[in-house]
Amino acid sequence: MAKKKEKPAKPAGPAGKPAGYREGGIKNLPHNLAVDIKRNKVVYILLAVILAFFIIFHYIPMAGIVMAFEKFSFRKGIFGSDWVGLKYFKEFFSGPFIGRLIRNTVAIGVLDLVINFPAPIIFALILNEIHQKAAKKTIQTISYMPYFISAVVACGLVVKFVEAGGPISVFIAKLTGKESVNLLNQKGNFWLIYVLQNMWQGLGYGSIIYLSALSSVDQELYEAAYVDGAGRWRQMIHVTLPSIAPMIIMMLILRMGAVFSVGADKILLLYNSANLEYSDVINTYVYRMGIQENNYSLAAAVGLFNSIIGTIMLLTTNKITKKLSGTSMF
Repeated sequence: MAKKKEKPAKPAGPAGKPAGYREGGIKNLPHNLAVDIKRNKVVYILLAVILAFFIIFHYIPMAGIVMAFEKFSFRKGIFGSDWVGLKYFKEFFSGPFIGRLIRNTVAIGVLDLVINFPAPIIFALILNEIHQKAAKKTIQTISYMPYFISAVVACGLVVKFVEAGGPISVFIAKLTGKESVNLLNQKGNFWLIYVLQNMWQGLGYGSIIYLSALSSVDQELYEAAYVDGAGRWRQMIHVTLPSIAPMIIMMLILRMGAVFSVGADKILLLYNSANLEYSDVINTYVYRMGIQENNYSLAAAVGLFNSIIGTIMLLTTNKITKKLSGTSMF
């Protein structure tokens, strides 16, 4: 019987790549990209969906920044309204609320950072020390559940719990020996209530990324530390924390960029006339100016200022961490 002729193997591309690719360089980039798209269609389809989302909902709306420098009119449109330069920036900085807005935004942002940034790390380290799988899974599941409650429901629960006669208000009244009162009506309590609510909702979910980092720590390092006489505490200090330090630094950089971006959604659901002096932040001011008073130009100017500060803090933190630890985002 005649043997079937074997098809000759296709020659490999440059640097061991499959056939079809050409040597690198700008000139052959379109050809190599076309070949790669043909070979990895599914990956590029998924990438296209993600890119389309960010372009449509994040980059195209950036054209609205122009509104911060003009007296916006629906009739004339974004690019046809009268140009006023820095008028609305000056109006914001000379306004009567600038002091309390910046004070509350910085205070809530910093307090949230100081309390709620290390909390998921500590929680993840505690879970990592639990070796009974059933107990660990149960605690994890319970801790994740509040994150999936909508902000409206979560804030509604908080309002009910801290009102006069609510369980938290009654508990605090027994501790202090005073009458049960609505804690949200006492303006000095707002910062702590807001931060603790964020902890309740985000503690378990925020620990996921650190648990993932902990699962990749080389177990031989623990064995070596144990042989050297290190107990559980020293193993955590000298093995666990250094191993997940790059992840902690990356999350810190991202968190620092959002210190000024105190979300308005929860605050709008919690604040009232009694605590407004301590609950009014930059984003709630933007909401009032843009949605309630239809002053879109002033809202855009304040929002742009907030974004610029956040970007500066992100870049500064990134540079500092890169210099001190060698770890950075870019």
